Amino acid sequence: MELKDSVVIVTGASSGIGAATARAASRAGARVVLAARREERVTQLADELGNAIGVHSDVTVQADIDSLVQAALDSFGRIDVLVNNAGQGLQATIEQLVPDDFRAVLELNLVAPLALMQAVLPTMRTQGAGSIVNISSGTTFGDVPGTGGYVASKIALERLSAIARNELEGTGIAVSTMIPFVTSTEFLSSIRAGRTDAEEMTASAEFDTPEFVADAILDLVRSGDPRADLVPAAYGGSR
Repeated sequence: MELKDSVVIVTGASSGIGAATARAASRAGARVVLAARREERVTQLADELGNAIGVHSDVTVQADIDSLVQAALDSFGRIDVLVNNAGQGLQATIEQLVPDDFRAVLELNLVAPLALMQAVLPTMRTQGAGSIVNISSGTTFGDVPGTGGYVASKIALERLSAIARNELEGTGIAVSTMIPFVTSTEFLSSIRAGRTDAEEMTASAEFDTPEFVADAILDLVRSGDPRADLVPAAYGGSR
């Protein structure tokens, strides 16, 4: 898909990969809809980018999702791309995993992307074209102790994306999955539980920049490929 003059919704756009993706899409000529709970941040970024709007959105709330989609249509008249980037980490062994924490992460990392896809698909079907990119995680490439809850949410998202892609074959709508490696963002500081353990696990890792991941996301939008990963070959990836 060509990004110039397209309308791109990015969730989790207040920082990290989301903010970098919004900036990269804007540089490519897209009109960007920035969604996040931190309204002040996305409003400020929208002002910085110019042809963009910031929308307060808790993507676990259906009313906020509906308002987000309506704001995009009211401002720009169409929706070409959805980047489902909002998410949260969780670090705990299976014995320590608090069910309420697991439910909350599933709600944000899995149910919210589904609800967002459902919200934009009618518009994309009418247009006869669209791109949806769901952001997974390189942790899905291994069975690392303590990652079970988080990995479960992301593996499920990957399968959901792949099946949605098959269901939408022939409609002009591509559903793709991007799998980043460890990235220098606020992810660890906003993890739901187990921050110390997560920091220890990633202490020796070489972190990618959000801008590197953002460029890969937009390459995936352009190509419409089923998936791409930024995981080093040493960990089973294609990089």
